[in-house]
Amino acid sequence: MPALPPESELTICFAHAAYQLQAEFQTRGRSAKSFEVRSLDEFKARAHEADVVVVSGLWRNELIATSPKLRFVQSVSAGTDQYDKAAFATAGIRLASAQGANERAVSEHAMALILGLTRQIHLARDNQTAKTWRPMIGDRARREDELAGKTLVIVGLGRIGLRLATLAAAFGLRVIGVRRSPEPQPGIEAIVRPDQLHEVMAQADIVALTCPLTPETENLIDAKALAAMKPTALLINVARGKVVDEQALIAALGERRIAGAGLDTFVEEPLAATSPLWAMPQVIVTPHSAGETRAYEGNVVDLLIENLGRLTRGESALRNQVV
Repeated sequence: MPALPPESELTICFAHAAYQLQAEFQTRGRSAKSFEVRSLDEFKARAHEADVVVVSGLWRNELIATSPKLRFVQSVSAGTDQYDKAAFATAGIRLASAQGANERAVSEHAMALILGLTRQIHLARDNQTAKTWRPMIGDRARREDELAGKTLVIVGLGRIGLRLATLAAAFGLRVIGVRRSPEPQPGIEAIVRPDQLHEVMAQADIVALTCPLTPETENLIDAKALAAMKPTALLINVARGKVVDEQALIAALGERRIAGAGLDTFVEEPLAATSPLWAMPQVIVTPHSAGETRAYEGNVVDLLIENLGRLTRGESALRNQVV
């Protein structure tokens, strides 16, 4: 594949509803021209101007046909299920993910959800809002809990899952991992293949999802998987909403067949106001914000600049290459 033109001849489109990606890029003293769009309509109207697009949720595969200059897409997200890889390859457009840009943020968010649920921080906040001093609790099952000695099953041992395992070990959790290649990893007691998922879920006090969305992982956590969990167990999802059968999860929570859930991702986003998940006291809902930290734009622009350098030098391999 031919090299990109020199950076000074490139036009980069930063397409995101909220992130300050262009502003971060402009602090780096780069020579490329750039512009920023905040809505899908604006993106569709101007995508044809760009040689390079930096985007995630605003991407639509139909733009391939209407963007003749487009040579490279740097995804703002680690997940790339929104991109038609075959269409990219046919059109000669390169694609790289932002894998690793949010590994610290997402793993820390998963740990925060675990701590929030076990220490009942969400209920304490509700009591604070109501100016209610909760009395001491005689029923031990209703009290806050401790993590040491409990079992955490992490489904997906990429960068986020491995970092979560390190954080979990610091709290004294016993960690079991689930992934296709079960080579040993430091700090993880056992790693099993996906066909053993239900078996290890039955041992888990907490199940954390950090896997990508693929045909194999869509609805991975279905009614049968949820039925394998202890009634005292928690589910944490910082992966993708479609990894979980959401209706099956709502049923399991409503019938108290699992103890609670910390959810950052959902099948449809924003989560509908009519969803029962909002009102469930044993659920913490966050708005797909696990990766959204003050450092995120800088991390993504670092990846962009590295990949632009590789492409202008005619190198074939990209960092976090997808296509």
